[in-house]
Amino acid sequence: MSFLSKSGRLLVLLSVVSLAFSLQASDPMRIAAASSLRYALDDILTLYRESHPNADIEAIYGSSGKMTAQIMNGAPFDIFFSADFAFPELLKKEGYAATDPVVYATGRIVIWSSTIDAANLTFEDMRSDSIRRIAIAQPAHAPYGLLAKEAMQTAGVWDDVQDKLVFGENIAHAAQMAQSGAAEAAIIALSLARSPVLAMHKHSLIDKALHNPLMQGYVITRRGGNHPEALTFAEFMTTDTANTVLIQYGFITPE
Repeated sequence: MSFLSKSGRLLVLLSVVSLAFSLQASDPMRIAAASSLRYALDDILTLYRESHPNADIEAIYGSSGKMTAQIMNGAPFDIFFSADFAFPELLKKEGYAATDPVVYATGRIVIWSSTIDAANLTFEDMRSDSIRRIAIAQPAHAPYGLLAKEAMQTAGVWDDVQDKLVFGENIAHAAQMAQSGAAEAAIIALSLARSPVLAMHKHSLIDKALHNPLMQGYVITRRGGNHPEALTFAEFMTTDTANTVLIQYGFITPE
């Protein structure tokens, strides 16, 4: 039986580490993103690939709370774009982030409908018998759902519409409920109301004085700290090119 020398074992170890890093760097860069960001981020990724033709990136969309839990349970995401700054802060605090959280936008909410002219709809109208179902995202894990709840509470209609509420897993799911007619109205992200899929129907912008500002943040995860593409894309999100797209979808970008 032969044994490697001390220097030989060190060489093997370094080779294994180098191979592992190389494999990680060659993996697709995976983004976890809030559903409110779907159309804006898809457009931003298209522009990013124009200047980075070799980029290999996958984006998965869902509720921010659930994606936070997935990352903490080992889901292979490199960057997390949340609909609420608190979730990236939690990941940083618990040791699941390689960078400090960064605010990339502030979101707004609207009343939207595919069956009613929503241009002048108000929370008071939600009490009407003509509106039997109101879709919102689940406040327990979707920041836009929590924002909708907060706005309705401030407006004084939350208790009155309890029997009408139907909850989506995320803000995109809530929009789908109203789009299909399963709900006469929905409280959704302005970014979705401006998307090509929903913009054909009118919406009413909810007064931002009715709720706290929804600061949306991103963080590079602990896994993403070893992926060169993660840092490059994070830097691209601070450019005028990316900010222009975010503004087009109704986001307010940092000054």
